[in-house]
Amino acid sequence: MSAQVWGSLISLGGVALGGTLSFLVQHATQRSAERAELHRQQTDLAESRRTERLALLERFVGVGAEAERCAFSRPSHWEDTDSWAVSTQDVMNRLWVAERMIRLQFPLPVYDAARAYFLDLNRTVWEGLPDGESVRDYLEDNRLTFLDAAKEAIG
Repeated sequence: MSAQVWGSLISLGGVALGGTLSFLVQHATQRSAERAELHRQQTDLAESRRTERLALLERFVGVGAEAERCAFSRPSHWEDTDSWAVSTQDVMNRLWVAERMIRLQFPLPVYDAARAYFLDLNRTVWEGLPDGESVRDYLEDNRLTFLDAAKEAIG
């Protein structure tokens, strides 16, 4: 073969090799960019969920505090139409909704702790406690168990 043919073949081989390497680099760069975008989306979603969870916890704790105030101010005798009972029913309904939302957004251990706290609080609000028992002391264990479980879940 002549030198021109060899030169052309070598040139063609160089073009093919360069094209192949260029394709491989572009493909690797595209895959890397796709992985980075997927990671960014997952990070954004996780942060969004964490923000939603924190807002839900804040709402549950806030309504729980309102319900505890209702338990502290519980009159010894009341009727369903008394202002205390009407406002307390509203608070307890909001607490019930917040407690159910905990179930939707958190793992079951967090919900179980929220449920135990809610049930104790509900019982305290509507039935009261025996004389000499403190509302704060009665609710403290389940409240702290819930807060600890929530803290672990949102890590």
